[in-house]
Amino acid sequence: MSDAVPESADYVVVGAGSAGCALAARLSEDPTVRVVLLEAGSRDRNPWLHVPIGYAKTMYHPTLSWNLMTQPEPELEGRQVPWPRGRTLGGSSAINGLLYVRGQHADYDHWRQLGCTGWSFEDVLPYFRRAEDQERGANALHGAGGPLSVSDIRDRNPLAVAFIEAAAELGFPRNDDFNGETQEGAGFYQTTSRRGWRCSAATAYLKPARGRANLIVVPDAHSTGLLMEGRRAAGVRFKRHGAGLTLRATREVILCGGAIASPHLLLLSGIGPAEHLQAMGVAVAHDLPAVGTNLQDHFQARLQFRVNKPVSMNSRTNSRWGQFLMGAEFALRRSGPLTVSAGTSGLFARVLPTSETPDVQYHFLPFSADKTMEKLHDFPGMTISACQLRPESRGTISLASADPHAKALIHANYLSTETDRRCMVEGIKLGRRLSQTRALGAFVEAEIVPGAAAASDEEILAFIRRTGNTIYHPSGTCRMGGDPASVVDPELRVRGIEGLRVADASIMPTVVSGNTNAPAIMIGEKCADLVKAGARQRLAA
Repeated sequence: MSDAVPESADYVVVGAGSAGCALAARLSEDPTVRVVLLEAGSRDRNPWLHVPIGYAKTMYHPTLSWNLMTQPEPELEGRQVPWPRGRTLGGSSAINGLLYVRGQHADYDHWRQLGCTGWSFEDVLPYFRRAEDQERGANALHGAGGPLSVSDIRDRNPLAVAFIEAAAELGFPRNDDFNGETQEGAGFYQTTSRRGWRCSAATAYLKPARGRANLIVVPDAHSTGLLMEGRRAAGVRFKRHGAGLTLRATREVILCGGAIASPHLLLLSGIGPAEHLQAMGVAVAHDLPAVGTNLQDHFQARLQFRVNKPVSMNSRTNSRWGQFLMGAEFALRRSGPLTVSAGTSGLFARVLPTSETPDVQYHFLPFSADKTMEKLHDFPGMTISACQLRPESRGTISLASADPHAKALIHANYLSTETDRRCMVEGIKLGRRLSQTRALGAFVEAEIVPGAAAASDEEILAFIRRTGNTIYHPSGTCRMGGDPASVVDPELRVRGIEGLRVADASIMPTVVSGNTNAPAIMIGEKCADLVKAGARQRLAA
């Protein structure tokens, strides 16, 4: 594997994130083809990219994250919501909270009902299994020996245990596998980690492929547009170390930049809504109105509590001796608080009477802070995050200007439907009931956020509007479908353009009911097979 930039390749993959790493590695398994993977960020050499709790240091890092921001959100009192996205090898899988959650079987069956042939749960399960190296071993739903290590969490804080017991008190079943037959219930999360270290998509897929001469990974390469020859994508233009370069693709270009970067690059290349492109001064290569529409994201609000015993991470983090012990525990046993993911135990529950499957996901954290990634409170605390799984709200990604270095405009449109508002309110109310059970209530000294000021439904909704935040799962902006209005077809080919596909969370017609890293890797795995099948068909023709 080299990072020398050639003039051409068979396949050019744009974006070394969750899907891009999987796709590039799988394509390069064929030694007869040359694959180039372009990544705007640097190599993943920062040590915090490999320690699980390192997301607290990297998520808003000035160079390892894109540090995007939504436009003022009408339903959130005009607030702008920070959207960190990974800018390094591994993409967001290198800075995320490590949770391995696929979503519900019904999510993918729904995709199939929307015309996405070949994307039912039965169809995608082999790709989840192929990607997975499940610590518990293989079975009908899990794989072993794949690139992506999936492990049980290594720190089981007493508060996290109490959260699971609290759910049982309220009648929710114990669930030791959120990726099993059913998702509903409470249990510990599994994480994308290997022997205590983070397993990003780069670690899983690129590191084992280092010896392949036909895989060329080019970091610090900011793609600025597609090289269009009529209705064909013939290559990619990019900037590297101040120089403008062009890389031709003799077979295909595949965009894996994620739900913001992939539609942004299409728009910059003249592929998108003609009226918008003309208004931005971009020459129209192909009028494709759906590019940048259908934006979905999971939205969360957090309850926080003062704990009456020194068992939270706050106590250890705010003590020099505690910090020393945490470091020693990680160094000697690869366990302890430094292995903590963005949710230790969790619950998938139904809070709306019309929901047939879980509509809210809870992330329990044995620590608390005023804001995400800020210093932990100087008193023992814990956090319960409630996240709506199937938002009805839809937003957009659009151009700010024709300048490829100008960040895209993000309009998430959070809480723009009554169902979304009601689901979040009911989610917070269930979170409170969990805190008042015998098991968890024994640790609670007081609810500090939102506290007594948010008693009625109206007050709870006001609190959600004032403090709610992304849970970092943007998707849907290059919608896959069987209909002509979709951006990509079920083969992930961009409609109306030859030699161009998109493979990342942007192709999801509806966001999955859970975290999006594992599904994005599955999309990369499946796209590799689609590309290989297309190549065989061309040879046979």
